[in-house]
Amino acid sequence: MEKTWPRLRVADWTDTRNTLHMWTQIVGKIRMAYAPAVNHWWHVTLYPTARGLTTSAVPYDNGVFDIEFDFVDDRLRVRTSDGGSREVVLEPKPVATFYGEVLEALAALGLEPSIHPVPNEVELAIPFGEDDRNSSYDGAAVRLFWRQLQQAARVLGVFRSEFVGKASPVHFFWGAMDLAYTRFSGREAPQHPGGVPNCPPAVMHEGYSHELASFGFWPGGGEEGAFYAYAYPEPPGYRERTQAFYDKTLQECVLSYEAVADSADPDKTLLEFLRATYAAAADLAGWDRSAVEV
Repeated sequence: MEKTWPRLRVADWTDTRNTLHMWTQIVGKIRMAYAPAVNHWWHVTLYPTARGLTTSAVPYDNGVFDIEFDFVDDRLRVRTSDGGSREVVLEPKPVATFYGEVLEALAALGLEPSIHPVPNEVELAIPFGEDDRNSSYDGAAVRLFWRQLQQAARVLGVFRSEFVGKASPVHFFWGAMDLAYTRFSGREAPQHPGGVPNCPPAVMHEGYSHELASFGFWPGGGEEGAFYAYAYPEPPGYRERTQAFYDKTLQECVLSYEAVADSADPDKTLLEFLRATYAAAADLAGWDRSAVEV
């Protein structure tokens, strides 16, 4: 088992990251086309696996299918419960080419999803079928990122085990390309104002319909990515109590990946960040902590 925290500078794989982001959006939208809706859009996410990222089993007709990014073999694998399978090679190619190949593989298996073929939560939303701009793929860098996700998911899993109230899985949101985990107080929240690039306000209204504290990791915000934590709605005093981590520009708490990886005990450093920012959100918002914590 990997005992060290992989090192990957964002600047060294930005082009590949941007291409992979679009590829994950395509696959995530395919899952969304078939999966029954779940609160807060939990039915659209991907999950880290021993090989990469997967949709998990998705129902269609009388069976199921799954799609997995296999970053070990640089393949996208599509499999159906009736024994069918197709592959798409992960290599340098435009998003438009990847999109066409994925649709062709699905059609060969009897899957023809209806999706909105334009990316979300990005400033420049080029339709997938027209995107010849993003075309990079560095397999070694992608494998390092995947291993970063593994470490983040492992520690977030420990953190998740300490909470017995309503909480999300540890899952990968392809909109912002982040691994996320969210806790809920059980109370409704004021309507989210929206404002996310190329993302309808209704999406944010559903995602933030209830009071929450959210945590995660994304390949930005630091030289090697960053961990984040925020509360919605943010209670009065939150930024003061979390001032050691609070980023006024992002309006959330940030801990750089390199600060975790360079520490004497990375697991402890990350857990202290997660626990401190959660406690600030829960205490200041008046959560019934005794009812939801182990």
